Amino acid sequence: MQDYMSFPERNWWLLLVRGSAALLFGVAAFAWPGLTVAVLVLIFGAYVLIDGILGIVDSIRYRDRLDRWWLWLLDGVLGVAVGAMMLFMPGISVFVLLMFIAGWAIAGGFLRIIAAIQLRREIEGEWLLGLGGVLSILFGGLLIAMPGAGLVSLVWLIGIWALVFGGLFIMLAFRLRTLGEDRPAPADTK
Repeated sequence: MQDYMSFPERNWWLLLVRGSAALLFGVAAFAWPGLTVAVLVLIFGAYVLIDGILGIVDSIRYRDRLDRWWLWLLDGVLGVAVGAMMLFMPGISVFVLLMFIAGWAIAGGFLRIIAAIQLRREIEGEWLLGLGGVLSILFGGLLIAMPGAGLVSLVWLIGIWALVFGGLFIMLAFRLRTLGEDRPAPADTK
């Protein structure tokens, strides 16, 4: 069974969309550091929900070609659950919000590291996905270690993570697109 990353000409744009959304969120966090908790919850919840939906769609779409498609599905379901909770239960406390964000980041980080290890023989640049996973785990750990940080510090921490993570996903997307362009077209079997 093949991994969906072996089809970069079909999938590179999904990473580009996810990375671009993260970058936009990171820019917003720095442009408006005085965001209220309610606005932060809604913006980040929308990002996490969209990212989760894209993950679910991608895992289902390529489940017959994925070795471990359920890992991508799990990542997407977790994103949808956390994003929906943030959007439809905005009154949850900041601490609970931080723990959900931290759990999402840590779980997603481990899944990205696993994917990077699986992809190391298939693509160049898999380290970008692995680095994104490590940074997600560190980000989640910081949120757990510093739950009492001020709101502006929290917004900046989330903004830094979003900018770095988004940049890594965008770099990986263009690396995959280039790989797809360099791959010879399949031979006609007729």
